[in-house]
Amino acid sequence: MPRALITGVTGQDGAYLSQLLLDKGYEVFGLLRRSSSGDVIDERLRWLGIAGRVRMMDGNLLDLSALLRILQEVQPDEVYNLGAQSFVKTSWNQPLLTGQVTAMGAGNMLEAVRLGAPNARFYQASSSEMYGLIQEPVQSEKTPFYPRSPYAVAKLYAHWMTVNYRESFGLHASSGILFNHESPLRGIEFVTRKVTDGAARIKLGLAQELPMGNLDAKRDWGHARDYVQAMWLMLQQDTPDDYVVATGRTVTVRDMCRIAFEHVGLGYEDFVKVDPAFMRPAEVDVLLGDPAKAKAKLGWTAETTLEDMIKEMVEADLARHRARMR
Repeated sequence: MPRALITGVTGQDGAYLSQLLLDKGYEVFGLLRRSSSGDVIDERLRWLGIAGRVRMMDGNLLDLSALLRILQEVQPDEVYNLGAQSFVKTSWNQPLLTGQVTAMGAGNMLEAVRLGAPNARFYQASSSEMYGLIQEPVQSEKTPFYPRSPYAVAKLYAHWMTVNYRESFGLHASSGILFNHESPLRGIEFVTRKVTDGAARIKLGLAQELPMGNLDAKRDWGHARDYVQAMWLMLQQDTPDDYVVATGRTVTVRDMCRIAFEHVGLGYEDFVKVDPAFMRPAEVDVLLGDPAKAKAKLGWTAETTLEDMIKEMVEADLARHRARMR
């Protein structure tokens, strides 16, 4: 039975990846940061019905000694580093924390693997936000990076450290440059979930409007359930490498609002209001990924359309609010 260690196991991607690996017969271990909200921290794992099947390990990405202890105990075949301060807006308010967790946390994990589990295969969750002020209209593995937020800068450090450890120490270390990926498990602070939850609340009479930021920003959105499959495929390759994971389609936030509100029989124009408070200090206007390499080398393509994903998210939010209203 292969063993996998996942940091960020209680997040959206960690939950779907845990489900995927358990279905493939893995023994799954998750790094769990101490929190006073421990009673709800595994909510996403419980949503998928797998909370009792993931073995939680007490540790922190900022504590190298804890990471070494965990690697010694688990002896994983695969390590997936998904843990990060991952909300872009927060990174402007907490840039140093973001650097410590998202950048140095990845460095700690790489060093721990090098010292404690050098034969384990390592996956780093890189981000399309690293492209930022895009240098090419379609972004591939060869497109230069131009990060536009403290989060993106931190992710870029983690990305290049992964490349460096692969080339310097021979680790089987790969990075997935994942474009935006969403699901019913997405945090409520992220724009897609904010829209689907807003549409659900307005439909049920729980709210009258939805304040939003830049409606003209364009993103390449896919489903997290599809994207964790790409993560796993990267670590099954003989040679480690970096891959863009995307749908190859970009749409505006405005389009996403239209899809969500149409699903509940409403026109978004009547409820969505632009609020300057939600504008980013430095905007990333357009992101559009080229997944050709992932398709050619991994045999991976995105299976879920944006429309189906948004409808799934709206239905999940409707169900959540109806359950609370009973």
